[in-house]
Amino acid sequence: MTSIDVHDLTKDYGGTRAVDGVSFRVLPGRVTGFLGPNGAGKSTTLRVVLGLDRPTSGGATLGGRPYRSLDAPLRHAGALLDAAAAHGGRTARDHLLILAHSNRIPAARVTEVLAESGLESVARHRIRTFSLGMRQRLGVAAALLGDPPVLILDEPANGLDPEGIVWIRGLMRRLAGEGRTVLVSSHLMTETALAADHLVVLGRGRLLADAPMADFVGGHASLEDAYLRLTAGAAPFSARTGTPPSVTTGTPPSAPTGPPAPAPTGTPRPGQAPTPAPAPIEEKG
Repeated sequence: MTSIDVHDLTKDYGGTRAVDGVSFRVLPGRVTGFLGPNGAGKSTTLRVVLGLDRPTSGGATLGGRPYRSLDAPLRHAGALLDAAAAHGGRTARDHLLILAHSNRIPAARVTEVLAESGLESVARHRIRTFSLGMRQRLGVAAALLGDPPVLILDEPANGLDPEGIVWIRGLMRRLAGEGRTVLVSSHLMTETALAADHLVVLGRGRLLADAPMADFVGGHASLEDAYLRLTAGAAPFSARTGTPPSVTTGTPPSAPTGPPAPAPTGTPRPGQAPTPAPAPIEEKG
């Protein structure tokens, strides 16, 4: 079983504490949504999980091992953190071939993930000519390259058109259905509600919730409503005033009390059928 385990993670940048004693486990066989306001510590947590930042204390492991200790890491965990990170002067195929070679992955796998991400027709185009959505697809292709048991995706729907959003949602559901561990960070509440089975929520660097989707939403009208109630006061800046809201120092904000709004009924879960192959991207003349 390859889980993601974050244990007592604290990360300071100078005098700023970005993550404060966070612990949670992401299990295989389900999609776990990773939520929180801007500045909540999500990106820092993901960077520590992937060995890009060193923790101040505590840590994170994949299948019981730190990411930095993994041999051929793309075979263990695939990640999309920044779609703009790929070198613009390379072609999509060359970018993936370099990653494959560095992780001892057969070149044939490059062709497979290009097809799965709908980029076959533009495989030999330079990345600098790609739209944001095409770069996102390339980032997902890179994450899938090693056929890993763990997928970590940060805002994977960013820049995708409606067909692409349906594709990434179905892909995550399929990968979880195959028994893989899928952690996806997103600000899109509607998509998270459709794709995720479980939620981990941070606010001001602390863990606010770690619960199944149904338990988290509970009697609230929607995931968005439950999330906004839980994180009220946890954002670094107030949307109304642009100034820091008043929050008791050291105490994670909690959901307001009172009678809950009625829960929706009869909502089907999409993505249970096998994921259709995405439509190939047509080259613009």
